[in-house]
Amino acid sequence: METVVIDHPLVSHKLTALRDVRTDSPTFRRLADELVTLLAYEATRDVRVDEVTVQTPLAPAPGVRLAKPVPLVVPILRAGLGMLEGMTRLIPTSEVGFIGMVRDERTLTVTTYANRLPDDLTGRQCYVLDPMLATGGTLATALRLLLDRGASHATALCLLAAPEGLAALRERLGEHAARVRIVTAAVDERLNESGFIMPGLGDAGDRLYGTV
Repeated sequence: METVVIDHPLVSHKLTALRDVRTDSPTFRRLADELVTLLAYEATRDVRVDEVTVQTPLAPAPGVRLAKPVPLVVPILRAGLGMLEGMTRLIPTSEVGFIGMVRDERTLTVTTYANRLPDDLTGRQCYVLDPMLATGGTLATALRLLLDRGASHATALCLLAAPEGLAALRERLGEHAARVRIVTAAVDERLNESGFIMPGLGDAGDRLYGTV
């Protein structure tokens, strides 16, 4: 499993503002959207394309277009929705699927409550949106679901990751790990006893949408 940590001053700047407890929800949403677009630029570096020739006002010019089947973007509900617009802004021709998952904060057990994905993902490149890679359970479940349905490769975009989550993800994915890449703005120090990333930025879903 490949892990890519984006080293760029704009990424660090926006992540610092997201961490700040004084950042309100509207500002947090805007910053998350902007940060995801920066992450998506790196995450889509190996997106498949076909060579084409187009006619400019002056002469034919070689170029590329996204190959088919088009990429599938999959936000994990609910927090992943806050990353969707930033991703689709970069690849507006992508298709979008949804996975709804919830983690029991006491047992850390992951339950899937919604699945809006194609049954057959053969040959598809998938991009999973999950703000926080903490214990790794939610993301591992989502990635295995995509790969089991035939996805050729899956890239997960995470605002933050914990070392424990990355290690757990490698273990849970097993042989599937070779077809997975994690792109993140930072790998933080550790998880606390409640399974939250430290120093982190708090609960991403709550900070995006409030506590309702």
